[in-house]
Amino acid sequence: MIKKTLFLFFFLAVTTAVFSQRFDGGMLAGFNGTQVEGDTYKGYHKPGILAGAWVQTDLMPAVFGGMELKFSQKGARSKMDPKNPVPEKYIMRLSYLELPVYAGFRSSELISVIGGASFGYLLSSEEINEDGKFPPEDQKPFNILDLQPFLGFQFDVIEQLKIDLRLAYSVLPVRGKPDNDLWYWRQNQFNNVISLAVYYQLNR
Repeated sequence: MIKKTLFLFFFLAVTTAVFSQRFDGGMLAGFNGTQVEGDTYKGYHKPGILAGAWVQTDLMPAVFGGMELKFSQKGARSKMDPKNPVPEKYIMRLSYLELPVYAGFRSSELISVIGGASFGYLLSSEEINEDGKFPPEDQKPFNILDLQPFLGFQFDVIEQLKIDLRLAYSVLPVRGKPDNDLWYWRQNQFNNVISLAVYYQLNR
């Protein structure tokens, strides 16, 4: 799996270099604030990293299209309540390889509005409580594929640097409804993500 991931990153980097006359491209890095709808917790309490590469090209003077390949950490986390003498610890960790495709509109010289969809493949998953990682017999499988439409903004900071802010929500469940309600899971579960990343352009 690691070899396949490295190959995909290498392929995208080579593609960026080959088409540098028509495409802009570079690297990206940032973080996610995540939660999972359908669990028993609320709020973007689970942080995660994201990193990868991107390519982008102009379709019209004010319209552009782009594609990315990135590693993205998602999941959920319980929030400790100081009023609860026996707080329940719960952490869900999901790691994805994602391929977002999007279109953007330059509303000004500094700000662009973007929208698209991100296709995700689950690389790894784990759940943790106060006793540690869930034993295999208590693990409930997650769906391998994820699809997240997203909306966001890109802010040009300097010539080769921009900031990307976006909100994404799964339309495919991360995991279906359990047969019986559990203390941490009651409904179909969906990723809900706010991400902030820095995009650096390599070929300018």
